[in-house]
Amino acid sequence: MKVLLIGSGGREHALAWKIAQSPHLRGLLCVPGNAGTGVYGKNVPFPLTDIGALVDLAEREGIDLLVVGPDNPLADGIVDRFLAAGIPAFGPTAAAARIESSKAFAKEIMAAAGVPTAASHVFTNPADAEAFVFASGRSWVVKADGLALGKGVIVPETIGETIDAIHHLAATPAGSHLLLEERLFGREVSVMALCDGQRLLPLPSARDYKRFGEGDTGPNTGGMGVMAPVDDVPPALLDQIVQQCLQPVVNELAAREIPFRGVLYGGLILTDAGPKVLEFNARFGDPEAQAILPLLEGDFLEVLYDCAVGGLNPEKLRRRRGYAVCVVLCAEGYPGKPRKGDQISGVEAIDDDQVIIFHAGTTLGGRGLCTNGGRVLGVTGVGTTLARARKRAYEYAERIKFDGKYYRTDIGAE
Repeated sequence: MKVLLIGSGGREHALAWKIAQSPHLRGLLCVPGNAGTGVYGKNVPFPLTDIGALVDLAEREGIDLLVVGPDNPLADGIVDRFLAAGIPAFGPTAAAARIESSKAFAKEIMAAAGVPTAASHVFTNPADAEAFVFASGRSWVVKADGLALGKGVIVPETIGETIDAIHHLAATPAGSHLLLEERLFGREVSVMALCDGQRLLPLPSARDYKRFGEGDTGPNTGGMGVMAPVDDVPPALLDQIVQQCLQPVVNELAAREIPFRGVLYGGLILTDAGPKVLEFNARFGDPEAQAILPLLEGDFLEVLYDCAVGGLNPEKLRRRRGYAVCVVLCAEGYPGKPRKGDQISGVEAIDDDQVIIFHAGTTLGGRGLCTNGGRVLGVTGVGTTLARARKRAYEYAERIKFDGKYYRTDIGAE
């Protein structure tokens, strides 16, 4: 089977690493890829916005399966175009991907499906949103309706901060519509499931760390690290989440003739009244994938293909016992304007088969391996206990060197 993998981050390196373990793989093209994906296949520096040219490339190369990592190509309809060309795709169509690309649509689906979630109000005019806040006399969580690279949600503490958040998000491309949502309290978890349009295969739960600073302080980022699984999501609760929060969404979309095939990602909060959905994503999380994929055993590529053609068999994947912790190493200036071009050393010295280094913002050239983005590397440690997984991740995070390197030291410190 020849695979075309879309994306260039740590998630895509993790997908390439896992796909390459399949005996069915005959070839892997990564568009555009990074220094890590190039180890398992051929990187093709191609613009993701030219979907027609990507279809032509796939047809020339005899691609058997498209695997889409990031959200924007999904929202732009890349899967629709490949399906029209007769090429199976792991990832939802643009209509199904609206579960992520439009938070208002996601709320509509959840209401129709009876999924527990926070009460919310949608506004097309920032002035109307402001008036609502002042009339309510309290703060609200403010969300941009569209895709915002993981930075479209602000959790204010006061009315003034809520107004500031409305102004900030309304000025972004994703903020033409705004949601004001009641704030829920509890511990957050992520639950992802592979979907074939009807059936679900839940993956190990995860907890990601979005804020830049220690103790969940500072600005939101694309993700500073993640641990999996989460001990406060035992099997019974995971089953409850699937049955009450994920499966009803898949059923509702199927009833609307919008089958969801790919990864349905539920961002949840464990409240005193039970789990409630904060948001849905339509793809693997980043860096969640870098902790979850090392915990899976079985032919991952075969399962992705089965999902794409509507024939998921949950027995083909098994969960490895133990834990994984991924620590993200960031460049100087992240999450604002990260510095690029700093030389990286220490990656080649990794000598532990329970540690995987996933490339994100890297490039390989005449000066060797260098930084090329804000989140540079993800260091994943695996262990029979959470403590052992953390120890391995942090030991090797320290060994890797580049100027301006920053990482949080409390990932997985439950």
